[in-house]
Amino acid sequence: MKAIKIGLGLLLICGALYVVLGEQLSGASANAFINARLTTSRAPIAGKIDLISRPLGAQVSQGDTLGAIEDPLVDSIRLLDLELEQADVQAEIARLQSVIASFDQSIKLLQTRAAIYSEERKRQLEAQAQSAESTRAAAEARLRYAELSRERSSRLSGQGISTAQSLEQAQSLAEVSNLEVASAKAQAAEILVARKAADRGVFLGDGFNDAPYSEQRISEIDVQRLELKAQLESKKLALTAVSERIANERLRVNRLSASNLVANVNGALWEYLSASGETVQRGQDLLRLIDCDSAIVTLSVSESVYNTLRVGAPATFRLSRSRVVLEGSVIRLAGSGAATIYENMAIAPSQRHLQRYDVALDVPALRSDPDLRCLAGRTGRVFFENRAFDWLRVWWG
Repeated sequence: MKAIKIGLGLLLICGALYVVLGEQLSGASANAFINARLTTSRAPIAGKIDLISRPLGAQVSQGDTLGAIEDPLVDSIRLLDLELEQADVQAEIARLQSVIASFDQSIKLLQTRAAIYSEERKRQLEAQAQSAESTRAAAEARLRYAELSRERSSRLSGQGISTAQSLEQAQSLAEVSNLEVASAKAQAAEILVARKAADRGVFLGDGFNDAPYSEQRISEIDVQRLELKAQLESKKLALTAVSERIANERLRVNRLSASNLVANVNGALWEYLSASGETVQRGQDLLRLIDCDSAIVTLSVSESVYNTLRVGAPATFRLSRSRVVLEGSVIRLAGSGAATIYENMAIAPSQRHLQRYDVALDVPALRSDPDLRCLAGRTGRVFFENRAFDWLRVWWG
């Protein structure tokens, strides 16, 4: 019986030694904590800041409004100058349009006068043609009378009844009548030429193109109107260019007058660097956010354990006082004294941590599990080998 008790005691001592040695010799971290990157929100413009009141650690989503900045003293002189230039161009366009409209009205009036002149001038030429025809008919009648008188005088003179003087007068009258008929025909032909020219819009007078004053004035005004239309189109193009510059400048002034601060990550408020009501400068740091989508586990190990690790090696992470064991893998081996890599991280390492060898672990559950998100600062342990009583620790707190 005594031998059995001694055997059981030796067995228990061996088991205890196995557990202790197994626990101590297995690859494990001295300390481990959840970490994440920090992002800093800076002032996009200068002005007075108004932050939305949220406690530190409050959860925010990407795109959420964090506050606003207003600058009532934004420089808008350039915008005012452009608006004044726009007003001048608009006034010039209105003036040109008014002058062109008056020219159009003048041209309509002159066209009416030219049409009246053309119609009346044709009627005048028609009357002159009728007068010339009448003059020709009268001249031909006088010529026939003169021919008859000359024949009668010649017959009477041969009979000795009339004198030679009467015959000469009759002959002279016939010659004059013949010339009058020729003159009347030439005048009628001249009027006919003028009528045909008038039908084509050309009015002859004293051998030159007698265009009416109204048509000449229309030509002059039309040239001026075309010049003004060219100026008007140029001013319209200038107005379009000025309007575009005004739109761009107004957009710039609006951006500098007020701006919203929005979260650029899915995370939590980590630190306020300014307060509502302060006047801040452009580019000034306002607050810091922790990026919960970048959560990792940082830890330090002994040199012997560090030298057995490689990037991609599997590992497990267990939060302190938690039964949940999280699977992960090694993503970075930074060695000893790795202080600079923590400059943009939420949790800075202790001096003891820096004296050991730094390792970073990717644990996907810290980003995918809502209950484990944004737990920066929580501590635990990381194991790189299976331990003797892992099955029992699942049930222990």
